[in-house]
Amino acid sequence: MIEDLMKFVKVLLRGAGQVMFQGSAWAGAFFILGIIVGSALAGLPQVAIGAVLGLIVSTVTGYVLNMPHEEGESGLWGFNGILVGCAFPTFLGNTLLMWLVLILCAAMTTWMRVAMNNVMASWKVNSFTFPFVFSTWIFLICVHSFDGLWGEYMALPSLMNSFSPDLNVNITALPDYWLKNISQVFLIDSWLAGLLFLIGLYFSSKWAALWAAVASAVALGVAVLFKASGSDVAHGLYGFSAVLTGIALGCTFYRPSWRSAVWALIGIIVTVFVQGAMNALFMPFGVASLTAPFCVTTWLFLLPRLNIDNPNTDVRRPDHSHWHKRHAMP
Repeated sequence: MIEDLMKFVKVLLRGAGQVMFQGSAWAGAFFILGIIVGSALAGLPQVAIGAVLGLIVSTVTGYVLNMPHEEGESGLWGFNGILVGCAFPTFLGNTLLMWLVLILCAAMTTWMRVAMNNVMASWKVNSFTFPFVFSTWIFLICVHSFDGLWGEYMALPSLMNSFSPDLNVNITALPDYWLKNISQVFLIDSWLAGLLFLIGLYFSSKWAALWAAVASAVALGVAVLFKASGSDVAHGLYGFSAVLTGIALGCTFYRPSWRSAVWALIGIIVTVFVQGAMNALFMPFGVASLTAPFCVTTWLFLLPRLNIDNPNTDVRRPDHSHWHKRHAMP
């Protein structure tokens, strides 16, 4: 009984780790710790509760639907669910109905991932976090149709972009913004959480930690250079998708080399512009673009199937932790 419970906990932790392509229980443990710390500091403990609940629900759904256990053991049932669990308490009011739709949405992501992967298999890419994105969009947009769901923390629908005052770019503020780019992968606005996420990545894959750090810095530089909204940049909202793109292109689907590094850097820069475009696109709906900029950009950079230093031939599944172990940085 205890052995089965420990095995289940390890599956859950791997599910948390797979958000950043890490099939590592240690990475997942640091990610969950970062969520707990960040949500507590923000006075929103329900975000941490939602993250754990979403992770459990999506993972259990995989068992109930008798999906391939190899995928479950790698954490592939849980990574979309934990993001749903972070998103709902972040944007919606803390009500019973919110928790009910969180459970429904987290469960949906498990079979939506399989469905989307089946469609995309012929293109030799996978759905990444898009099951989370698409299902969460459905419930956030429908807030405008149901009084029972309270979009307490959602932006008001608008056709105009309102820019905040200029960004503080002094040397003491930049590290804070840099780490928040990483923490916002889980919708957490905390430099400390970002540091814990980076440590978790380091324990799993030094390459992944390096590319998360580089992607965050590059995205921050691009956003500052092109004068994105100061408030959004300060809270990491122009960097989190770029962080995922950097890990995906820099060391997950391509072997680290100077050619793949150049390709990844271009992808990171493009992600920032896709982020801005999608932010404007969804402004009239009052919903966030979530990790859609990462999904769209990474698809665009993987679909050409360019032979960049012998890219990994199996890009249909995001579990490449075995590859990282063989090619870890010295």
